[in-house]
Amino acid sequence: MLKSCRRSISFRSESRPDILAPRAWSRNATSSSTKRRDSKLWSETFDVCVNQVLTAKEIKRQEAIFELSQGEEDLIEDLKLAKKAYHDPMLKLSIMTEQELNQIFGTLDSLIPLHEELLSQLRDVRKPDGSTEHVGPILVGWLPCLSSYDSYCSNQVAAKALLDHKKQDHRVQDFLQRCLESPFSRKLDLWNFLDIPRSRLVKYPLLLREILRHTPNDNPDQQHLEEAINIIQGIVAEINTKTGESECRYYKERLLYLEEGQKDSLIDSSRVLCCHGELKNNRGVKLHVFLFQEVLVITRAVTHNEQLCYQLYRQPIPVKDLMLEDLQDGEVRLGGSLRGAFSNNERIKNFFRVSFRNGSQSQTHSLQANDTFNKQQWLNCIRQAKETVLSAAGQAGLLDSEGLLGPGTDSGEPQGETKLEQMDQSDSASDCSMDTSEVSLECERMEQTDVSCADSRPEESG
Repeated sequence: MLKSCRRSISFRSESRPDILAPRAWSRNATSSSTKRRDSKLWSETFDVCVNQVLTAKEIKRQEAIFELSQGEEDLIEDLKLAKKAYHDPMLKLSIMTEQELNQIFGTLDSLIPLHEELLSQLRDVRKPDGSTEHVGPILVGWLPCLSSYDSYCSNQVAAKALLDHKKQDHRVQDFLQRCLESPFSRKLDLWNFLDIPRSRLVKYPLLLREILRHTPNDNPDQQHLEEAINIIQGIVAEINTKTGESECRYYKERLLYLEEGQKDSLIDSSRVLCCHGELKNNRGVKLHVFLFQEVLVITRAVTHNEQLCYQLYRQPIPVKDLMLEDLQDGEVRLGGSLRGAFSNNERIKNFFRVSFRNGSQSQTHSLQANDTFNKQQWLNCIRQAKETVLSAAGQAGLLDSEGLLGPGTDSGEPQGETKLEQMDQSDSASDCSMDTSEVSLECERMEQTDVSCADSRPEESG
């Protein structure tokens, strides 16, 4: 699947699509049976008689403030559960080493006191009848502490990779499966719990805007809330940048070169990974494709020194010279030749072609995505990367005239959103409650292929 590196926080920006954005991503969708907490409403929690003296707007404001508070309570509960039900037992039973657990759980422990402090302050200003007059000053004073999230979020790519690797150990897999089947997990796996802080961080701007939306113009809280929103947006943007750089660095360090000639300065200088994920070529070979901001790198996933690495498949392709073609279903025949006839065969759907020609050097790859949506993500990301590169070189007008991008050059992706927000597009509904069942975009499970690095050079695309 495509792992859009706009996770961001799939924190990515544009010349670097946000990491929290859709990737040609590889996030694994969680089970449809995942259970959400029952939502609680302010009006159902406190004396309903209060509603008789409050306007509809003020009731909505109280509901939004209560949602913020309840979310903090749920978050704290889940973070403590992750430590008590997963970290501590695995350490005590020697299912994983302390070093491995430290890598997977990162600085999670340090986040709990931060949220306990906010919850305590919100409860302190709540009146006996359950209503709250002002939250703005509290948020302005507390939000800056969330900058400490940068180390936790930057560690997530390495943490996810190590956790997936450790799942190959039957003791680890058995323990995690037992937890998944236990009522306390709500059908969420360990990674869902570990990704909750990132998911929560993304929601703060939404939660604060909802409170502000129902705050009267003459309420002193309005100015404080606007300031709080600016603070959290700045923090998310900074974490998005650091997380994106961390992810890019992680994958660059795991690229394996068959020969010196495959090394490219465009890879070395890359600070942004726009997207990556698994695709198949027209011979059915599984490839892992990385789109950095200026170069496309096609690889094969291999196991090297017990780590998942990526062995280059052909030469890297500079984005500025890359040609992209959207192929119609049925246009490609497995094996390489054009079919030219319509077909309902599922095996020849969702293909697109990337090619490159520079003097005597040329490459053509017909690549198949998992589904129509995944294919469109790849097309959007590649088009956007090419537009960015050519714009920087003052050649943006050449895109259509040279027919490089084909129809529909508008990527349709939101501009100006952080990766965090893009990764959590599914979480941005009017209901601002945290839903860890929808965490499947930025941290997709990386499918591992047990291919030795000693294998012969991979088969080339036709």
